[in-house]
Amino acid sequence: MRSGREQDAPLTISGRTRRYAAIRMIPTPRHLLRLLAAGIRLVSGIFLGLALGCTGNTTGGPDSVAGYTARLDRRVPEWMKAAGVPGVALAVVHEGDLVWSGAYGTADPEAGREMTVDAVFRVESISKSVTAWGVMKLVQDGLIDLEAPVERYVDRETIPALSQARIGRGRSDSGITIRRLLSHDAGLAVGTIDLEFPPPSKQSAKRDEEMPSLRQTLAREARLVRQPGTGFGYSNVGFDLLELVIEEVTGRDFAEYMAAEILAPLGMKDSGFGWNEERRERIPVGTDLRGRPVPTYIRPTRASGGLFATVGDIARFVRAEMIGPRRIHQSVLGGNAVRSLHAPRIAIPGLFGLVADAYGFGHFVEILPDGRRAIWHGGQGHGWMSHFHAVPGSGEGIVILTNSQRSWPLMAEILRDWGAWAGIGSVGMTRISTGVSALRILTLAIFGVALGQFVRLVLGLRRGSRRFAPLGERARLERAGMVGGGVAILAGLAWSARQPYLLVSSIFPGTARLAGLALLSLALVLVLSAMMSPAAKDGPIPR
Repeated sequence: MRSGREQDAPLTISGRTRRYAAIRMIPTPRHLLRLLAAGIRLVSGIFLGLALGCTGNTTGGPDSVAGYTARLDRRVPEWMKAAGVPGVALAVVHEGDLVWSGAYGTADPEAGREMTVDAVFRVESISKSVTAWGVMKLVQDGLIDLEAPVERYVDRETIPALSQARIGRGRSDSGITIRRLLSHDAGLAVGTIDLEFPPPSKQSAKRDEEMPSLRQTLAREARLVRQPGTGFGYSNVGFDLLELVIEEVTGRDFAEYMAAEILAPLGMKDSGFGWNEERRERIPVGTDLRGRPVPTYIRPTRASGGLFATVGDIARFVRAEMIGPRRIHQSVLGGNAVRSLHAPRIAIPGLFGLVADAYGFGHFVEILPDGRRAIWHGGQGHGWMSHFHAVPGSGEGIVILTNSQRSWPLMAEILRDWGAWAGIGSVGMTRISTGVSALRILTLAIFGVALGQFVRLVLGLRRGSRRFAPLGERARLERAGMVGGGVAILAGLAWSARQPYLLVSSIFPGTARLAGLALLSLALVLVLSAMMSPAAKDGPIPR
């Protein structure tokens, strides 16, 4: 919740206090559920301890740019192989200059086409950061007021969510404002993520009959899930509504406005929010979580995730984000406007809060171990992932573009290595690597518990201390609990298998699948254990 001063001052990020989980080791395999709970607490403690301890080298790495990039040449292919990522393009900004770019792997795994730095990627939600520049340009020119309710620029009748929003009298209760849209504080839904359509071809440039318009999409997708101004809620729809605002204010197509006013002045000549047939052959083939190819697609909305760009162009954008002594000359936004984009506006809770402290205008904001401010944004779409990270005050930045949805562990390794070399320490996204390790430990623990209990059952049957008696009288309560636990796990796994997308599978590809198999084995062992009643001489199962 914000006070009435929310428009005048950015959010102040205070230090965080965390507690380490107490760890209690249970030595006997008999207490099955207690042992599993202890394993979970153990892994949680490891995860928190490593995550909070990942401050890295903040004194600066000794390597030159050449030494660092040579190390990337050795390590990136190994990380790609471990993560199952076919191709990646990287660019490094050092002391405000684009000093290196490189590409690894394949752009088309089936055809064997090599990845190049000229490849044009769907950069997905990095589009939000670029769109924020487009909005701020209009604010700077006096055409948009950050505090104005969005219906000042967009017809409320065409967007149902605007009619749902409460329009108060005070500035702090003014419903869906431009400011709140830019900072994911407008209370709008995240939106449907699988609206994909084939791009127009040379033979048939007509796509309007197949793909809905921006207004039609917003009329269906824009809905409130919480009261505006009540907290962070990531929303693609919110930025797509800003796309409509830009078109209404300028009288120009969004892609045309962004190309002329933002992309071209920043030197992003190979980028665009509109479809460009000439770039088709340079677009890699995306791959999903299972490594299957994903045909090139476009969406009816563009501001939230529709930008196509090369790694070099995103690096040029990152250069333009620099401030202070590393600020480059660019004619789009003044220094104060750029700083406004990076100012923390709203605290981030939950999962996002593990990797960022706040959200600004189109940028995640992170406070580094030494107190400096980092900005970043990532993107994920069907077959694609992207990320940039930058420290505007020091001129350091990195861009990572891939043609795979399995890329988060790869990105975490690259960011960890970059942070150590650049002297900024480990950024929040590197905690994904810690999470992968923790999940592997937990998976092994679950497999171990399941195997131990299975061996115990087999030995019990051989020794006569257990017998197959699902309806047996002995230890009914304990066995009923085992059945309930097993059925609950199986139900959870069945639900997960039916979902088109799970965040945990994206963050931990491969490892999440093994964790699922471990849980399946545990569920089956629990149900099997419930069917094996203790023989009369054993008495009840120890608690």
